[in-house]
Amino acid sequence: MSSHGLQSQLRSELATFLRSRRERITPQDVGLPPGIRRRTPGLRREEVALLAGVGVTWYTWLEQGRPINPSVQVLNAIARTLRLDHAEREHLYRLAGVPSLPTLEERESLEPQIQLVLDTLNPFAAAVYSSRFDLLAWNSTFNGLFPSFSAASCRNAVWEHFTSPPCCNPFVDPMAEVRPMVAMLRAAFGRHLSDPAWTGFVHRLSERSSDFARIWSAHDVASPGPHIKILRYAEVGDLHLTTTTLTVTGVPEARMVIYAPADEASKARLAHLAAHPSRHCSLPDHLHEPGDAGDDLR
Repeated sequence: MSSHGLQSQLRSELATFLRSRRERITPQDVGLPPGIRRRTPGLRREEVALLAGVGVTWYTWLEQGRPINPSVQVLNAIARTLRLDHAEREHLYRLAGVPSLPTLEERESLEPQIQLVLDTLNPFAAAVYSSRFDLLAWNSTFNGLFPSFSAASCRNAVWEHFTSPPCCNPFVDPMAEVRPMVAMLRAAFGRHLSDPAWTGFVHRLSERSSDFARIWSAHDVASPGPHIKILRYAEVGDLHLTTTTLTVTGVPEARMVIYAPADEASKARLAHLAAHPSRHCSLPDHLHEPGDAGDDLR
């Protein structure tokens, strides 16, 4: 993609993101009267401009994707008005081309010491992901939880969630699991708009899964953080796992996720699965290949 084409795409992403954030805030949220005959949800452009202290025409141009260069101070004012959280602010700055935010490139391989750390974390499950949720490394306990995933030819957690048939997804509430994942993917996507591997991935998965396309179009962004995951296996029942995310030093955008049992029952069940990896699904192996499974997560 040319420099001009990338800038045009960034402006388009920025415009859509600002509109999506504006539409989720009601006038009552910011102390304004509700008014009448509002054609769209949320605040009007002129209301955002007034609250942020910027010109209405200038803010309108920003939402229209015109080639203007907002300052950090102006972006800060807009972020406060739209009540953006930390991840959303970073996403806003990246799309606006703020130079203080570095563009990081992922590395496909990890140092051998990373695997040693993962192995030391047994009997906790642990894995290393790229910012696109490619599975880069894992330990034996993780393999006990997700043997089909770790053995797949395309090991991407987002793709796996949206393309596996429901019978092969051990998460009790798959939608609750994927929404924050897609938000984290969207936040990272802003750093890779010129990367065909990223744009192609999003395009293919959008075509493959209407659920992904719908969630992606919401433009929600998030940072990695702790989560409670509930998984269900026929062999042992329910597991409650708490995740902790750590940055992998020296590997741009990679992170280590540790899955710790939240109670004694889950601890015993996790140990059983580590010793006896769950098949979880009786479908033939060829149906587990990416692109061959259903995508209904509702």
